[in-house]
Amino acid sequence: MLDRTYYRGKNILVVGLGRSGYAAASLLVKLGSNVTVSERDINDTLKEMASKLKAEGIKVELGGHRKEVLKDKDLIVLSPGVNTYNPIVIEANRKGIPIISEIELAYTICPAKIIAVSGTNGKTTVTTLIGRCLQQAGKRVYICGNIGVPFSSKVEEMSGGDFVSLEISSFQLERIVNFKPFISVMLNFSPDHLDRYHNIEGYLEAKKRLFINQDENDFAVLNYDDPFVRDMAKIIMAKIIFFKDEDGMNQNFSAVKKVISILGLGEDILENVFSNFKGIEHRLEYVTGFKGVNFINDSKATNVESTLWALKNIEGPIILIAGGRNKGLSFDKVKPAIKSKVKLMVLIGEAKDVLKKEFSGVVNTEEASLLEEAVNIAFNSACRGDTILLSPMCASFDMFKNYEERGNVFKQIVKDLNKRYA
Repeated sequence: MLDRTYYRGKNILVVGLGRSGYAAASLLVKLGSNVTVSERDINDTLKEMASKLKAEGIKVELGGHRKEVLKDKDLIVLSPGVNTYNPIVIEANRKGIPIISEIELAYTICPAKIIAVSGTNGKTTVTTLIGRCLQQAGKRVYICGNIGVPFSSKVEEMSGGDFVSLEISSFQLERIVNFKPFISVMLNFSPDHLDRYHNIEGYLEAKKRLFINQDENDFAVLNYDDPFVRDMAKIIMAKIIFFKDEDGMNQNFSAVKKVISILGLGEDILENVFSNFKGIEHRLEYVTGFKGVNFINDSKATNVESTLWALKNIEGPIILIAGGRNKGLSFDKVKPAIKSKVKLMVLIGEAKDVLKKEFSGVVNTEEASLLEEAVNIAFNSACRGDTILLSPMCASFDMFKNYEERGNVFKQIVKDLNKRYA
């Protein structure tokens, strides 16, 4: 942990004004830094965020990154959505300006014990369950990170003896320096984000960074059934604890069980939390049913593995709404499940032409310009006993701010549709 005075008086640039960038900028001002924020895009939401930051004395530029903004900067804090190949990052590297992630920034002043959860799928569920177990045990715990609540927005509230259940993405791990969780959890690994990484090896190397600073005083909880994750044990210095499917418990629950065991919490806590867990929003979330048709919101399914999981866990014929911004993934793995369980795919977003070509001969497809149109097409094609599933297999950023907005819009469309038929 750094002395908090390290940031006092330093000229710091935050690149990217999303939730993480906003939180990082606000934290740095409280730490006494001279803060500038640079954001490539410009819209009403960003203008409102910029206005709030300016009221705190922060300089903000929207609509592009000027090279001049790097002048006299001591440090750059990079939002996870900004990649290494961004021209402003390349120029900062050329000038030798240190670059860290928002996660690293928060870590440097964090007094709490960190449990960091990563993997391609299941992160939010496991992060949430670990947090709830600690709450049930009477501990003060902060559930944050990639789950939607930035680490930087909560770190000042933390004290020694507290816990952080932290969801970590590969993007956030790219620019860590000293970040060192007490317990790291790697749930699984499958291709994702190939629109950002040149190949699967690049994505894998980013994930492995979760362990780089751990030592023999720490723990790494790994999925034994996943060969990619099992192989990570070779490079890890922490104590390794494997989990796998056991006792009829899925892998997410098994991972939580191992973490709770390390923390010395009783199994009665585990049983209580598991029995009361109703799932997380936007992940296989039952919305409603009417006219004999069920609607499920799985907007968080931004890759093939997530949609495959959804299809395996839904009974009956499915009408699948899919599409968005393509992440460069192969759809081959999901084709057998779609062929056997999906009667129609309704395609949306930038990827709809790619998806139409990919699933030609596998399933009938229709295209829609808007999500509302897609829901209407799906409902008009549905029969009693069908399930209409939003499980996009793609990112949301072509049409929505994030997967949460996409899921919320879907739920509102379904609610309005229900009213019309009530």
